[in-house]
Amino acid sequence: MQKITKKFVEVMRECSHVAKNGTNDFHRYKYATAADVLEKVNSSLTKHGIASVVATNLLSTKEVTTTKGNIEQLVTVEVSVTLIDAESGESLTLKGLGSGQDAGDKSVAKAQTMAIKYCYLNSLAIATLDDPEADWHTDDVMHPKIAQVKNNSANPLICHDCGSVISQKVADYSKAKFGRFLCLDCQRAKKSAA
Repeated sequence: MQKITKKFVEVMRECSHVAKNGTNDFHRYKYATAADVLEKVNSSLTKHGIASVVATNLLSTKEVTTTKGNIEQLVTVEVSVTLIDAESGESLTLKGLGSGQDAGDKSVAKAQTMAIKYCYLNSLAIATLDDPEADWHTDDVMHPKIAQVKNNSANPLICHDCGSVISQKVADYSKAKFGRFLCLDCQRAKKSAA
């Protein structure tokens, strides 16, 4: 598995960050869309000659009643994403779980979309600056720079190492040079350490 592993590392490097371009207007938060994640990952996989094949396993389905009294289907699926190197034939399988809820026929599709998105986000260690376990009050106290940015900007560019706000130009350069967003000080530190 040496060839596919080497290519997978390159895919990880190229897909280190996905911007939060989606907005949930009801709950008022931004998120990385499945379309953005899949576009970035697919572009890198195909560049390196890696095909992906997805298989879905339905784990559970049940009826749930919403707070408005409507009946919806809650579905949980497991996806297996098999990555196949076109050059060597080596393969690697990733797994992900997802749930989806819908009043119509979209619950399975929603669950599959979530499972594939988080399969790639977790397996490729893609940063979105989202933390589903975050306690924002604690994070604000522990990381005042991030709290200040969060309160003053809808979608800031932030240094991955120190949390400082960076410009688009600095972000583009550091992404190309270091594979992630770094402020000028953290870029200098990386250069001097090399």
